[in-house]
Amino acid sequence: MKNYIVFDLEWNQSANGKEKSIPHFPFEIIEIGAVKLNEAFQMTDEFHRLIRPQVYTQMHHAISEVTHMNMKELQKDGDLFPDAAAEFLSWCGEDAVFCTWGNMDLLELQRNMDFYHMENPFPKPLFYYDVQKLYGLFCRDNARISLDSAVEEQQLMEARPFHRALDDAYYTGKLLTMLGNTPGPETILPFLSVDYYRLPSNRKEEIRITFPGYSKYVSRVFDTKEEAMASKNVTEMMCYRCGRMLRKKVRWFTPNQKTYFALALCPEHGFLKGKIRMKKVEDESVFVVKTLKLTDEEGAQAILQRKEDVRKKRAERNRAKRKQKRTKKLP
Repeated sequence: MKNYIVFDLEWNQSANGKEKSIPHFPFEIIEIGAVKLNEAFQMTDEFHRLIRPQVYTQMHHAISEVTHMNMKELQKDGDLFPDAAAEFLSWCGEDAVFCTWGNMDLLELQRNMDFYHMENPFPKPLFYYDVQKLYGLFCRDNARISLDSAVEEQQLMEARPFHRALDDAYYTGKLLTMLGNTPGPETILPFLSVDYYRLPSNRKEEIRITFPGYSKYVSRVFDTKEEAMASKNVTEMMCYRCGRMLRKKVRWFTPNQKTYFALALCPEHGFLKGKIRMKKVEDESVFVVKTLKLTDEEGAQAILQRKEDVRKKRAERNRAKRKQKRTKKLP
């Protein structure tokens, strides 16, 4: 039977700043908290472990202020991370569907597991539910807000504080239960999120998902942005309603070298707008997250206007450069 595992982590970091952090290990998990929900979104169990830090053994002042934890407590009552993580994964069971508030917890869980050379048991790709995203979609017109703000907004506050792992997991679970009841599972469950810790290794592993109202593509890793934009898989635009490959009305353009936009026209379903986000990997290589969404005439005009704005700014910069060169040549 499927269970929803709603979990939250607290972590510590170098008390002496980022420059003193261990490479590829910026955060050390110090607490795991989780609640288990059944298929009817009813809470059935809880899990909680403190972790005894091995790397960052001095509490960062901001972490202490937020969590009210101290190193003495963790050293006295905490388990070693591999033991706590193994217990947590065993408690989750085989048919676990992971749910978090935001997109950081699964990433940091896997990064800590890698640091301790633990086997990664998660499927690849790893799909999960970002309850913050779901709440934004169905309660906040796509805006993302903090967990405590959402709990207060829905009047779910109890005699439990925020910023401890089990309590934050509990409140996230309460919000998921609310969403599971209204608007209901058939409405929220199609909106899966993709974890980006382990990226596609090759073209065959690249991820394509169709949601109600848009499609998403996650690429393999490329050495450079230029290499990414030379890939047909990255730049093609296919209507997710009918599967037709479309010609672009506006080719991919970028205002900032991080985000790219394009526009195509499906003869059956109308305008399709595209957005590419370049995301950096730790070694400075990149991967692409592309979303395609059907839009109306107004949305198409917004893309055209954005391209015109980019063209004007580029022309202004070029004029300024030419003027600067002429000024330098003057005696």
